[in-house]
Amino acid sequence: MTFDTVLIANRGEIALRVIEACRELSLDTVAVHSQADARLPYLALASRSLCIGPADPARSYLSVAAILSAAELSGAQAIHPGYGFLAEDSHFVEVCEEHGLTFIGPTSATMSLLGDKLAAREAVSAAGVPVLPGGRVDEESDPRELAEEIGYPLLVKPVYGGGGRGVRVVTSADGLPAAIAAARSEAVLVSGRPDLYLERALVNPRHIEVQVLADTCGGIVHLGERDCSVQRRHQKLVEEAPAPSLAEETRAAIHAAALQTAAAVGYRSAGTVEFLLADDGAFYFIEMNARIQVEHPVSEMVTGVNLIKEQIRLAAGDSEPLVQEEIEIRGHAIECRINAEDPERGFIPSCGRIALDELPTGFGVRVDACLYDGMVVSPHYDSLIAKIIAWGHDREEARIRMYTALERFRVRGVATTVRVAQQVISHPTFRAGRVGTGFVEELLDEQAASAAENGRGGGSDV
Repeated sequence: MTFDTVLIANRGEIALRVIEACRELSLDTVAVHSQADARLPYLALASRSLCIGPADPARSYLSVAAILSAAELSGAQAIHPGYGFLAEDSHFVEVCEEHGLTFIGPTSATMSLLGDKLAAREAVSAAGVPVLPGGRVDEESDPRELAEEIGYPLLVKPVYGGGGRGVRVVTSADGLPAAIAAARSEAVLVSGRPDLYLERALVNPRHIEVQVLADTCGGIVHLGERDCSVQRRHQKLVEEAPAPSLAEETRAAIHAAALQTAAAVGYRSAGTVEFLLADDGAFYFIEMNARIQVEHPVSEMVTGVNLIKEQIRLAAGDSEPLVQEEIEIRGHAIECRINAEDPERGFIPSCGRIALDELPTGFGVRVDACLYDGMVVSPHYDSLIAKIIAWGHDREEARIRMYTALERFRVRGVATTVRVAQQVISHPTFRAGRVGTGFVEELLDEQAASAAENGRGGGSDV
């Protein structure tokens, strides 16, 4: 290893995962935390913990100065960004490089390229990877001309940022000005930059992404694909690996395109290449995420590869050359994100003190969380409180195992999305493996109409 101490510039379950991986690699850890997070139990597992500021993320987890000061004070030589916060901030990576710190992820140059969604599209398109028609919204010209060239329906998307923030669907020219104004406003809030682009929208496509690992010698492998089509307002709710109902020739072509993409941008580290898949089997690159993904556990469960450990090894230059033939997909895995949100009130965040009654356990069940009884869910951070992952020898076994695990996830004090997750995985469309990105909205509309007509009904059968 080229370093012996890793500072974890994040919080919650991903910080815990990094601590566990570092322990297995005999590395010391420095867990930074805000004042609001001072009681999180995993801090005791780190070699050292440091408070870096108040609850406000801008003054703690998003503060480059605070994190760099913590690294200098603790003697850490490497920084793991987790996901969210500064994980895809090319400026932060550049500052780490300038200070001689190993950033556990890609270089600042690669991060900058991938952060510019249009530049990334151009790079992968030049490598032969298919992309949807699109182009930059130029403030000097009328965007309606570009929209007509692309064709409706289309998406208005921020050039910078991610996570589905700022994306707007436009079905006709009449809605374009308002969509651009709203998207620009949200883009500034998310990334500080107003740049937008338009992209052809597919109707109810599937969202397929490929996990890749790339070493410093140019070796790149994939760990299969994940289906992340169960989304609400571009936010993923349920993910699974491998993707169901996918023709083998399409699966192979998507894997090959993901490897082409990583090579085209000179990628090193763990990353994810995302595609949209149309009904006719055509697929299109949409972006590459230069970090570990929230949904990475399903890939770990079907390959047996600890992605956090591999990410750290790759950053240290301590990994053996990657060999595709050594990676084998076994069984099926499903992940449900559990958010502290109230589905009965439009999924608004639900804050409060948690009473923890039960977490699911058992063969093939994994819970990634840092919950404890009496924990306060704060309005300052993301509403994700747990991830439940179920593995099975086949998809149906994994699905039934997940339903049981969701029944056993019992917390009080905050509203959660557990019931919505159960409704999704028990729905006939999901059971058939034919879910598109519009599925959740359709399901919620159906339920709203049914509730209005008949009152509240019972639950779905598994």
